[in-house]
Amino acid sequence: MKITRRLLTNLLCAAPLSAAAAVQSRAQTAGAGDWPSRPVRFIVPWPAGGLNDIIARSFNDKVSAALGRTVITDFKAGAAGRIGVTEIAKARPDGYTIGMGNLGPLTIFPSLYKQMPYSVKDDLIPITMFAASPLVLVVGGDSSIRTVKDLIDAAKARPGVLNYASVGPGSPAHLTFEILKKRTAIDLLHVPFKGTNESLPAMFAGDIHAMFDTLPLALPHIQAGKLRALAVTTLQRVPQLPDVPTLKELGLVDDEVVTWYAVIAPAGTPQPIVDRLYREYTAAAGTPEVKKMLTDNGLIYLPNTMAQFQARIVEETARWAQLIKENNLQLDQ
Repeated sequence: MKITRRLLTNLLCAAPLSAAAAVQSRAQTAGAGDWPSRPVRFIVPWPAGGLNDIIARSFNDKVSAALGRTVITDFKAGAAGRIGVTEIAKARPDGYTIGMGNLGPLTIFPSLYKQMPYSVKDDLIPITMFAASPLVLVVGGDSSIRTVKDLIDAAKARPGVLNYASVGPGSPAHLTFEILKKRTAIDLLHVPFKGTNESLPAMFAGDIHAMFDTLPLALPHIQAGKLRALAVTTLQRVPQLPDVPTLKELGLVDDEVVTWYAVIAPAGTPQPIVDRLYREYTAAAGTPEVKKMLTDNGLIYLPNTMAQFQARIVEETARWAQLIKENNLQLDQ
């Protein structure tokens, strides 16, 4: 081959670029291979001391032992989880900053809020859902309503008179009731509260007629007789309430609704690290200690591959987006 001046110039210019690319590739491979060489930061976008805290620490203790490095639980609460998730999304994608993802910040909020500080699709890698909480439809313990059919019949007999509570517009409990209303053509008044610390006393006092709540929060009151469980939102009955039917078996929904807890990482995190995180958090879910923690707190584990979890996020995002649009629920902030 004849070496022309132009060819020689092109070769000389390309050499440094090729060398740089090779160095970068070796560095990324080495970084993934050596990972973790120091503690890993796990951001929880909620306050310390609650259920998210219990779940994160239980799993991270097991993952720390498996990795041989401490997984430090770091709490960054605010904006219903958006502050913490934003910090995860904007972190250096080297495997040393990961965190917790939940139903709201990853599937509901992108449609609920007009402006979002992160893109789930572009800025995050959903790795695996490691715990889930069924929603349970409840009424007061002394209510005359004893079944879902009773609730539907009562609502149809008095349109717009009965009410239901939620912890705010766009919350899973609110949107799930909207699904039920649409499916059964009933008319109930939505009464939003700031939290279950407000809605539960209102239900105990008889001011609220029904609501969906997470099983961990509702279970102690169900067991004490202060609430009556009518149905759960999982596809199968839950072990904590074996006599309570699912909405699906009653023919009222097609898909399950659960609030979930997952591990997520910044987009660009090397695939070997992502795969290792998937393996370790999945393995942790199968340990006796974590299984007991889940059962004791009214939680369940739904086996899922990384691809299944990511597909679930896409499907749920589309479902909530349609419901939010139909009910004109979009919020400014």
